[in-house]
Amino acid sequence: MRHLLSQALSVPAASRREAVAEFVAANPRVLDGWAELGDLGRDAVESYSAYRVGYHRGLDALRANGWRGSGYVRWSSESNHGFLRCLLGLQNRAAEIGELDEAERCALFLLQLDPAGVPDAVGRIATSGG
Repeated sequence: MRHLLSQALSVPAASRREAVAEFVAANPRVLDGWAELGDLGRDAVESYSAYRVGYHRGLDALRANGWRGSGYVRWSSESNHGFLRCLLGLQNRAAEIGELDEAERCALFLLQLDPAGVPDAVGRIATSGG
């Protein structure tokens, strides 16, 4: 799947969002796709929506794998990247659209999941929108 997402990301910038959206439509359980779609959103609300869907799909996936709502979900495990990127993007976009209580909850949840945090480079992408 990662190869197909990489292909979608390699198309010219003018078509990239649409290519990633097609990938996500065909592979809605791939959380990295939702994170990329959030990064490529045309505005804060569109990004917020993609990150929120990815976050909720990620919670579902974690629970299906035995996570019970507490405990670490660390960045050091590559399988957690999509979920953590969606949560970080959701935090940033929630703040941008004025949902400050949600942004605070997301920030606290990120710290609880991985006290070491998400790498700065990832955070800059989720903050800038791409």
